[in-house]
Amino acid sequence: MIDHLPVLLVVLPILGGAVPLVVSLLHERAGWAVATLTVAGQVALAGLLAWTVETSGTVSYEVGGFAAPYGIELVVDGLSAAVALLVAVVALGVLAYARHAGPRSNSFYSLYLLLVAGLTGMSVTGDVFNLYVFLEITGLAAYGLVASGDEAKSAVAALKYLIIGTVGASLYLLGVGYLLAATGTLNMADLAGKLGSMAAYDSTLVLTAFGLMVGGLTVKVALFPLHTWQPDAYANAPDTVSAFISALVSTVSAYALARLLFSVFTVEFLSAVPIARWALLGLACVSVVTGSALAVSQSSVQRMLAYSSVSQFGLVVAGFTVGTPMAVVGASVHLLGHAVMKGGLFAATGVIERKTGATTLNGYAGMGSRVPVTAGAFSVLALAMVGVPPAIGFVGKWFIVFGAVKAEIWPVVVVLLASTLLTLAYFARLVERLYFAEATIHADEQADATADVPADATVADGSGRAVSTGMVAVVVAAAVLAVALTAAVPAFEQVLNETLPQLLTQ
Repeated sequence: MIDHLPVLLVVLPILGGAVPLVVSLLHERAGWAVATLTVAGQVALAGLLAWTVETSGTVSYEVGGFAAPYGIELVVDGLSAAVALLVAVVALGVLAYARHAGPRSNSFYSLYLLLVAGLTGMSVTGDVFNLYVFLEITGLAAYGLVASGDEAKSAVAALKYLIIGTVGASLYLLGVGYLLAATGTLNMADLAGKLGSMAAYDSTLVLTAFGLMVGGLTVKVALFPLHTWQPDAYANAPDTVSAFISALVSTVSAYALARLLFSVFTVEFLSAVPIARWALLGLACVSVVTGSALAVSQSSVQRMLAYSSVSQFGLVVAGFTVGTPMAVVGASVHLLGHAVMKGGLFAATGVIERKTGATTLNGYAGMGSRVPVTAGAFSVLALAMVGVPPAIGFVGKWFIVFGAVKAEIWPVVVVLLASTLLTLAYFARLVERLYFAEATIHADEQADATADVPADATVADGSGRAVSTGMVAVVVAAAVLAVALTAAVPAFEQVLNETLPQLLTQ
């Protein structure tokens, strides 16, 4: 049973995703129940797999019984187990939010489970071509989910996402082709061995493959200037979709980029080809600064959060590229913590909009008293994102900065410290508006909007949209986790050191 856990993690949401489409012949609203049962099983499997990795080490599975490197291999170590568990837990939490937030069609939940399958596959695959397959599954499901909104702008955002995402995936696939031509293999572990034994770091094929594959994944991560799909997709999708994709899609893509850097090309490649390392570091640092600057200039809260992600993922990629043990641990911690924090922030914006109608920075003025529970959780998440201790955001940034100090990469240290001040600039302004500014949207403009947590199952505001206790609970849970996860960092660091020694060789 344990040996089959990696493949069960991928197969379960695929099979679960087919059920709502079949059930729709009999019942139009069975999708949520099916998705919840499926993802609950996913959480149990991912938890068991994470426990197995912690106690017994890396778990691998050869699909169809064909041995690697000729067969398809699924590999779960400390980092991939954490990412797979994150996908499952966040997916279950967002389903609690979606119960009343919608969408409610069976086809929506089929796409939802397909996205869970794609993200999980990206987390556990040990093959660069199958990473592309799961990358495309993830992309196609995400495009459909973004387009599931009722307004035309959702379809436009999805089309933009589709075009740019397809370019990114195509670049990655072309790089896979070059790498196959250079080495004759697609298995990650076998690629690392062959690249090292060939001393092929100066090969034109290998360098081209690196550039194309990394370039394709940076589109999916949404580093500047390859980020243009992200603000529209996050801001124009339904609230449920915004919370889900903002938490996971770029997060798992950044994990895939880290896996490519360390499990395929390795730290030795980055040392042997300094121009590749500095190019990626430069792109990451530009993304950190530019993303923050764009976030500061936004009036829409959701677009501000989207540009914040551009900056935060630049921080994560910089940590991975620095490559010291402390920086890699910090980037991994921040990667996982960001998923919780950003997903919670987007969920909070959905609740606030439904209760008060506020969507802009000025509209948030005085809303702290109108939605006290949600505003309080939003503030905790915002300060955690800035890096205020003892939140998880502080720990991740602390490790990354000191990893860069140890590597004596001082320009990166300056950029990372400056990013904290820039992040404070836009989040502090938002929190100040919530609690210390005079309201621009008055209570009498929104009927039934006087309580943050409803007494019954749902309370409709003046626009007829509903807020449930479950929706507010998801936001509060994200805020609690943003602080509580700090206690798990020492154990997570130990797991990384024990199961990913190839990452921590410096």
